[in-house]
Amino acid sequence: MRLKKNSTTTLPKLTAKAQKIFNAWVRNRDKENGCISCGAEVQHAGHYFSVGHHSALRFDEYNVNGQCLRCNNFLHGNLIRYRQGLVNKYGENKVLLLEGTAHKVKKWTRLELDWIISNYK
Repeated sequence: MRLKKNSTTTLPKLTAKAQKIFNAWVRNRDKENGCISCGAEVQHAGHYFSVGHHSALRFDEYNVNGQCLRCNNFLHGNLIRYRQGLVNKYGENKVLLLEGTAHKVKKWTRLELDWIISNYK
């Protein structure tokens, strides 16, 4: 599939659009499983490693999982229980790999963002 170049949209706006579409996909994927941290109803797409400090994992399907409002916002991710949920869902080795790549810096390109938008829509 060939993606058209969207040169009229700024990169920050394209990133925001990709994030919105990706997060909706995550919420839909995880709605039956409940919050990864506590099992409550999924209302958010919560990042184990935050978007602001871990750019390479912004759109990582293992790093982003369904969370409830309470865990994601009020408990700041409820990260201890989030990690245990990741281990239960994906296994210890996958979590260790995720933790090992967390601090890589990634600048998302227009082509990558266009792909994310079309793939997760």
